[in-house]
Amino acid sequence: MGDAYREFTARTIRVDGRDIPIESEGYLIDLDDWSEDFARVLAAEEGLALTDEHWQVIRFIREFHAEHRVQPQVRVMIRHFTEKWGAEKGSNHYLHEIFPRGGPQKQGNRLAGIRRTKGEH
Repeated sequence: MGDAYREFTARTIRVDGRDIPIESEGYLIDLDDWSEDFARVLAAEEGLALTDEHWQVIRFIREFHAEHRVQPQVRVMIRHFTEKWGAEKGSNHYLHEIFPRGGPQKQGNRLAGIRRTKGEH
């Protein structure tokens, strides 16, 4: 981990007896530190109890990122989850409702262990 990453390390969170470095907004510094337990700990810290729907979104984000090397855009998530869950639950509104701290692109990416979207502040 180079100095460029170290300067963004704001704190750590404790996961399975290890201190995992995250930046101030909760994004992982080292993507290899991700685990389902990391997602559970960060979600609890953010006041979110993960349901099956959350896990489906988290896994979708991780699989999309692994395949395409970029985060899925919200419109891609809406299309995918509308097909899977129907129009009401696959909507932008619902995805933001279940990820209330920044929607699926911010909170979803954090919980999925993916870095912030380019251009995000």
